[in-house]
Amino acid sequence: MSADDSSATRAEVMRLHYLEGLGVRAIARQLHVSRKTVRRSLGRLPPRAKGESGRRPSLLDPHEETIQDWLLKTPELKTPQILERLRKHGYTGGISILRERVRTLRPWPTAKSYLTVAHEPGGSMQVDWGDFGFALPGIPRRISAFVTVLPYSRQLYFEFVLSQAAGSFLRCMDRASAFYEGVANADVFDNMKTVVLENRPGIPPRFNQRFLAYANARGGFAVVACTPAHPEGKGGVERGIRTVREGFWPGRHFADLADLNAQAADWRDRIHNRRPNETTGKIPALVFEHEERQHLKPVPTQPFDTDDLDHDLVSATFRVRFDRNTYSVPWQLQGQPTTIRGNDQRVQVFLGPKCIAEHMRSWDTGVDVEDPAHPRSLRAFRKAQPKDLLIERFGDVGASYFKTLSAGRRSLRRELLRLTYLSELFGIRQTRSAMEAVMRSGHVGTEYVEFVLRHKRRLQPAFTPLQLGNPALDGIMLREPDLSVYDPPNLTRDPGDSSDEDQS
Repeated sequence: MSADDSSATRAEVMRLHYLEGLGVRAIARQLHVSRKTVRRSLGRLPPRAKGESGRRPSLLDPHEETIQDWLLKTPELKTPQILERLRKHGYTGGISILRERVRTLRPWPTAKSYLTVAHEPGGSMQVDWGDFGFALPGIPRRISAFVTVLPYSRQLYFEFVLSQAAGSFLRCMDRASAFYEGVANADVFDNMKTVVLENRPGIPPRFNQRFLAYANARGGFAVVACTPAHPEGKGGVERGIRTVREGFWPGRHFADLADLNAQAADWRDRIHNRRPNETTGKIPALVFEHEERQHLKPVPTQPFDTDDLDHDLVSATFRVRFDRNTYSVPWQLQGQPTTIRGNDQRVQVFLGPKCIAEHMRSWDTGVDVEDPAHPRSLRAFRKAQPKDLLIERFGDVGASYFKTLSAGRRSLRRELLRLTYLSELFGIRQTRSAMEAVMRSGHVGTEYVEFVLRHKRRLQPAFTPLQLGNPALDGIMLREPDLSVYDPPNLTRDPGDSSDEDQS
């Protein structure tokens, strides 16, 4: 019993005895203490002498100095680990009394002292994520708060998203730059993998190359990684996350993500950034407007690739998987490697550099997103005759090609499928011309058509270049897709030199 508990018990005993006239037995029964304790509280027994009932000898007594030494060297040592070590020293007791002893022997952590850092206007921006759990009705995804703060003015920006992937992160960075109407000289980050790949003591941090390219393309800002397990290095944004969690979030009701972000923007601009900061006593919006805005670098207008990227093979059901959902593509592309790009609203599927499908993005999970035209095309192909399909797509050249092809042993439908694929990649006009050239050389077959298109005419699939904002990245070329669809690819063969072909 502690001294405070003892004095409180004594005062209650005296009140019950002297004011209410209760006897020793009644008081002991009411307070659940012994009668000896009641008598001692009333002064009828001599006070207990110090050391009269000293601590009993314990099995841990011989090991106390050893335990203290271990804890001084390794304060984070857990009781089960200490028990394992003590067994080797002959300790035969249990873990309960060991826990009590360790609790008294473990050194208290020393309080940290922090230096006050002076921030220059536009000198830095601090960035971090905050997790807000599964809070969106009907959406089995965690909500994340993207939070930034300018330490000089304390101007806060935050928004809620459903993904912390690289593309989503870069789009948040773009919107933060638009909010501040500029970028700081340096951005300070926690060790998120979209920015910092590795950060170990004594070794320079290894950064994500895509993000470094983004930093250069966005006016040029230094990328600074905090020391691991040292959140004080970005204390401003840590307080910003706490502000969002404690000031904005409690009791908040919203219908969807757009509603949540509308409420967040209203609270941020109308309330938080326009009330005095607890540390500076100044209003962040006014300090930003009159002192810091002019020190920020302007944001370049050149776009940067901020899409979420993934790769997948087209399945037998002409689907690709992207971000826990599936999306349909043209059925002719089964087995082909694709690149999938997604932003906040759209998902695009590319075969090489050519976009072959586009869908509204689903932020649900396990959803199948289908373009009705894709299964309709397959049903039409199954019902139609190859001759009709060839004539429909390639005109008289298709009819002539079919007449020659049908006399051989090739699969008509497979040839049609591969010709359709080549026409999608290189255009109907170029494919029709190559078919004519192949027939003039005395051959038929898609491998000959492909050879004319790719090697003799050196054609490339037509596409609009995607500008990434960095010359090194803009020069990257994706590998061309495999043209085999249902069977292993045949070797592309030269239909032979033909003077007529070269003139076509």
